[in-house]
Amino acid sequence: MAHTTEACLATLLSSFGAAERHDAPYRHWLVAKCLPEGGVEAINGLPFPAPALGGVSGKREVHNATRKYFDVENRSKHPIVAAVAEAFQSPTITRQIEKTFSTSIEGTYLRIEYAQDINGFWLEPHSDLGVKSFTYLLYTSTEKSHADLGTDIYDTDKRHVGRSPFRPNTAMIFVPSKITMHGFEPRNIEGVRKSVIVNYVTSEWRAREQLAFPDQPIRHS
Repeated sequence: MAHTTEACLATLLSSFGAAERHDAPYRHWLVAKCLPEGGVEAINGLPFPAPALGGVSGKREVHNATRKYFDVENRSKHPIVAAVAEAFQSPTITRQIEKTFSTSIEGTYLRIEYAQDINGFWLEPHSDLGVKSFTYLLYTSTEKSHADLGTDIYDTDKRHVGRSPFRPNTAMIFVPSKITMHGFEPRNIEGVRKSVIVNYVTSEWRAREQLAFPDQPIRHS
């Protein structure tokens, strides 16, 4: 299947329709078959080297200089980047996100990060509350040894209570609030843990160069 915007629209809509909802310890959803056939492989083949950690982890922002995004430049260079970004920018998808996941994202901006995590990576529990209005964590690793590398889920006391499945072309979704605690417990990573982090962020987001369409807020029509 071609890596087109239309193909991505179709699979995203289908995955939303079959979303598996969980209410504990906070409302979140698991979705599968998110991208069309070959989409995951195309993303994993993007020519971005996995950044070194330099012995530092716990927050992604400590490595801002080496983070990669589905930004304006990469949309122009890579068809899969353009297709995914255009799909998530589409009113067809944004309207369905609001309907399915009971949130409001009109007027926000699309930010998509391509994360490549190596051994030594971990993330402290955090909620995404603030300038992020929607979080979609798409897993793209195809290594069998990565099956236990899903997103860790915590309760309001930051006690570990679960972990999302980590299967290629599946995703965990939630609407950030003060209780949506998630992170990544330190554990062995063989090779590179790959994922795509999709957020809709408010106009207060300062790093405009990270945005897929920095001059185009989400509009449903």
